[in-house]
This record gives sequence, structure tokens and C-alpha cells, in this order.
Amino acid sequence: MAELPLAPVKRIIKQSGAARVSEDAVAELRDELEAHAEDRARESKQYAEHAGRKTVQAADVRTSRR
Repeated sequence: MAELPLAPVKRIIKQSGAARVSEDAVAELRDELEAHAEDRARESKQYAEHAGRKTVQAADVRTSRR
């Protein structure tokens, strides 16, 4: 399932102010980010299909935030 590389996730955590970050924490956040992204992608696809399109557009992604 893991599509996102760990290094950028670790960088995000460190940029938020963490001095040290365990690899377990990085992997956990990566898994949560991927799960959230998959949910949003699924919702965005449904909005596009409802509009009669096969292409997911930025507006579909914005709408899925609500």
C-alpha cells in the first residue's frame, strides 16, 4: 500500500518543530496520509461521475473537502 516515500513525511514532521522523529511515527503518519488521500480521491471520482465526466477535476477535489 505504501506509495509515499518516508523522507518527505519525516521532513514535514521536522518542519513542524519536532527535534527527533521515530521511524514508527513517520510510517504511521505516512499510512494515515495515504488513507486520507485515497478517501478524497474516491470521493472526487464520485463527484466527477455524478457530473457525467470521466476526468476528475480540481473542483471535484475541492468539493470532496466539504
